[in-house]
Amino acid sequence: MNPPATRYGSDRDSDRGQATVELALALPLVCLLLFAVVQVVEVGRDQLAVQLAAREAARAAAVAADPAAAGTTAAHRAVTLRPLEVHITIAGGAVTATVGYRNDTGVPMIGALLPPVALTATVTMALEPP
Repeated sequence: MNPPATRYGSDRDSDRGQATVELALALPLVCLLLFAVVQVVEVGRDQLAVQLAAREAARAAAVAADPAAAGTTAAHRAVTLRPLEVHITIAGGAVTATVGYRNDTGVPMIGALLPPVALTATVTMALEPP
C-alpha cells in the first residue's frame, strides 16, 4: 500500500533538489580550501627553489677566484625566480651564501588575503681556493 499523498505531492518529491542546494552552499568553501592548498604548494615550491639557489651559489663561490660574482651568477642560473637577493660572505675559511626571494601570494581569492611571503636560505661551505 502506498503512503497517502501530501498536499504538495509525495514525500519523495519534497526532497528533490536537496543535493543541489547543499552543493551550492558547500562549493564556495571547497573552492576556497582548494585555492589555499594551491597557495601553500606554490610557497613550498619556491622555498625549495631558493634552497637550491643557495646551494649552487655556495658551491660556485667556494671554488671561484671571485666568490661574489660566481655565487650570484650560479644562483641566477639555478632557478627562474626573479628577483633573487644573493649575498656571499667569506669568513674563517668558509663561504656562506644567503639567497632571498619575496613570493607574492597570487592565487585567486587567497592571495588577496595573505601578505607576500619572504623566503630565505643560507648554505655554508668550506672555501677551496682555486
